[in-house]
Amino acid sequence: MTFTSMRRDHGTLQAMVGSDFNELGIAAKNLLNHTFMLTGLGFGTSILEWIASVAAIYLLVLDRTNWKTNMLTALLIPYIFFSLPSLIFNLFRGEVGKWIALVAVVIQLFFPKHFREWFELPAAAVILIVVAPHLIAGTFRDNWVGSLVCLGVGCYLLQEHIRASGGFRNAFTKANGISNTLGIIALVVFPIWALIF
Repeated sequence: MTFTSMRRDHGTLQAMVGSDFNELGIAAKNLLNHTFMLTGLGFGTSILEWIASVAAIYLLVLDRTNWKTNMLTALLIPYIFFSLPSLIFNLFRGEVGKWIALVAVVIQLFFPKHFREWFELPAAAVILIVVAPHLIAGTFRDNWVGSLVCLGVGCYLLQEHIRASGGFRNAFTKANGISNTLGIIALVVFPIWALIF
């Protein structure tokens, strides 16, 4: 083998190694881009899921205490069912939820007057979570059907709140208007985000 042919083989080998390193670099960039994109979408959805669930629970408690609207706030129960983060949902599907449901039923039996006033809707939410069949609790909750239900409830409550306030501007200026309106807007933003991504 001559020096020239060795040099040519060495140059070819360097070109092949350089080409392989370029391909590895491109693959690593694609892997990082896709990882950040997927992590960002999942992170955003989970944070919005938590915010929407907290907003729905806040509005439910607010309606039971001092908000007292004519809106059909019982629709917050299916919203909570479909938007509750899996960690809490699975906790309520287990023994903890069964005990809470048992206590709620016993209290309703012996103190029906007081039960209806304060605990009816929260107890209904827990009982719904406990007794829902797997088709609804597992399949529909984690796909676009649950997101569409949440979107419908959120849009209805937003429209009714704006109408009851006398317009969009008044929804932000009345007493407790900002927190109520922002809570209801959070109910609409989460399912839109979930449906898009």
